Amino acid sequence: MTGPDDARSPGAVTVRDPAEAARRLDALIGAGDLHAAADMVEALPPSLVVDVLERSGARDRAVVFRLLPKGRALVVFEALDPSLQSELIRDLHAERVNQLFTDLDPDDRAGLVDELPAHVATRLLRELDHAEQALTAAVLDYPTGSVGRRMSPEFVSTHPDLTAGETLERVLRRIDQAETIYAIPVTDDQRRLVGIVGLRAIMRAEPGTPVRELMNEAITARARESAEAAARRSADERLIVLPVVDDEHRLVGILTFDDALRILEDAETEDTARAGGSEPLRRPYLATPVRTLVRSRVVWLLVLAFGAALTVQVLEVFEATIEQVVALSLFVPLIIGTGGNTGNQAATTVTRALALGDVRPRDALRVLGQEIRAGFTLGVILGAVGSAVTGLVYDADLGLVIGLTLLALCTIAATVGGLMPLLAQAVRADPAVFSNPFITTFVDATGLVVYFLIARAVLGL
Repeated sequence: MTGPDDARSPGAVTVRDPAEAARRLDALIGAGDLHAAADMVEALPPSLVVDVLERSGARDRAVVFRLLPKGRALVVFEALDPSLQSELIRDLHAERVNQLFTDLDPDDRAGLVDELPAHVATRLLRELDHAEQALTAAVLDYPTGSVGRRMSPEFVSTHPDLTAGETLERVLRRIDQAETIYAIPVTDDQRRLVGIVGLRAIMRAEPGTPVRELMNEAITARARESAEAAARRSADERLIVLPVVDDEHRLVGILTFDDALRILEDAETEDTARAGGSEPLRRPYLATPVRTLVRSRVVWLLVLAFGAALTVQVLEVFEATIEQVVALSLFVPLIIGTGGNTGNQAATTVTRALALGDVRPRDALRVLGQEIRAGFTLGVILGAVGSAVTGLVYDADLGLVIGLTLLALCTIAATVGGLMPLLAQAVRADPAVFSNPFITTFVDATGLVVYFLIARAVLGL
């Protein structure tokens, strides 16, 4: 067993594996050797401290965070998931909490407010000065999930009539307050966005050059549009800064590239969880209690169990058919698997297209036509292969049953899978909820009905 002395050795303070670091810190804290724990924490880079905190239990997490110097504590706190930030706030003294909350950027502050109990959030907001309250309120005014809720209202802007030299002076005055200075939005007298200029262009130009001669057309995001769609646009265009404007095209904030990547990572995590039949976790996996893991999965498992019960009922209805041609039962997994996979692929594709704004519920007819053609083509290919193989191994009639079933089922599954996300969007539900588990449940039962009906018709049962 590793003891405190092991963690105090030179190898301990230079450890770079988060799991090993968390284990050694747990040993030190358990032994009461906080001095050695503090030395070890001080030797770890902030990114590794974040990993350690995400892996640690509540007790160790609070102790390790208290061992951080003030400057490093803020860096680590900003990088933590908002749910862990909320947990730390409950464990820290009020004075330190107020300081941490004040030092956060307004967009990070807004994300934390969403995780805190209302009375705690209200108390912390009251402790801010008027300027910080206004900046935070500007972010909180936008709906959850919108890019306005994830933007930074702290930025440097310039005017088209200002010169490169005047703009550079403005940047230097605001360099400590702005989220980033590498791309500078250009606004007119009414704060309407008219362009964007890079810091490099400003620094390379003659001081007297007007900004209007240096600026480029800006790619923008509307403050109330989906954060994921805006982040995807930022990533696709490789933008350092994506200006965020209101309905009057007035500049209200910016979305930086690192914030855009974080939004996309969160969206991917959420989509992956729901595609697998569970609710997305609100905190890092290793910091999530078992009861939360169970709660996030049990609902869809019950839905799938209900779907399996329907499948059993279908098999019972066609029991006589199976008894006459036992070989039919051998292909049930093939039919179920192929139909479910086809529907899931279609649902995932359309859900992603919805998130990116490529399609809308009003495009249902176009999506219907697209998926019918795609499903039919897939059915022809898979049906031909399945029919040929089955015909060689068993007989031609059974091969025909398999081929026709795959043709029909791929067409049905792709059509249903493509339309379900649009239906969800139309009724203001989350399209991701109508993803793999729902499609699988529906297609399993439907596919078996189609399979046995075709078998009866072809085999004369």
